[in-house]
Amino acid sequence: MTPTTGTTPRQTPRRRTRAALALALALTLLLSGCSMLGDFTAADPTPTPTATPSKNPTPYPTQFTNDGTFQSHTRVRNLDFVYTLWPTKATPETNLWFPRGDKFFSFTFTVYDLNRKLRDRFATKRKVWLGNIMVTSQTKNTSGTIEEPYYLDADAKRITFDPEPVSNRHGMLITSPKGAFELRNQKIGTLDMDTIGVDLTFRATVFIETRPGSDEYRRRVIRQKVPMSIFPSEQATQVKKIPFTAN
Repeated sequence: MTPTTGTTPRQTPRRRTRAALALALALTLLLSGCSMLGDFTAADPTPTPTATPSKNPTPYPTQFTNDGTFQSHTRVRNLDFVYTLWPTKATPETNLWFPRGDKFFSFTFTVYDLNRKLRDRFATKRKVWLGNIMVTSQTKNTSGTIEEPYYLDADAKRITFDPEPVSNRHGMLITSPKGAFELRNQKIGTLDMDTIGVDLTFRATVFIETRPGSDEYRRRVIRQKVPMSIFPSEQATQVKKIPFTAN
């Protein structure tokens, strides 16, 4: 051991004890601070749900209800036909759709020509025209009974949200980005109390241009089934007041 020189004072036991305590306290604070910092930065508070419709999950799970929206892609002759549905602001929480009370949804229908890029000139894309749009429905009930709470059968260009859609003898234009069919705030009313779901079936009659600018068309029907969940509850679905322009 190296001897202590005369210029360096020798620590007494009391001073060594105080130094050890100070060092231990500093280490404790440092480690505690790191722990507190780690806890603070890793914290990810989970939002408290505003409401739960029932203690058990729906017996009829669906994409529309789980995701809060539904979108399908049907390819025909390298054209992508797209149905999109979502709940409106009047009844936006799909996990609070109960048998009683009105429930509202909106939907669109459009098509993309996959032979071209999205930003290619519109004249280079095949035009598709939508004639008739039909939507039928059936409920899913634990008792086995069936209701038809929603029905639509109309000339698309007469009911779409755009009052002046581009149209011809075949119907309205739905080729993106110049055309799309849109229908807002469609109502599903009160259902039987044992209803667990509603299936909507869409049928769109379209006329597909054989090649860009040819003015020759082939008729097709684009079908799509969209299931929706209904949760068991004695209370009615709450409908919010919204502007008539709201979607």
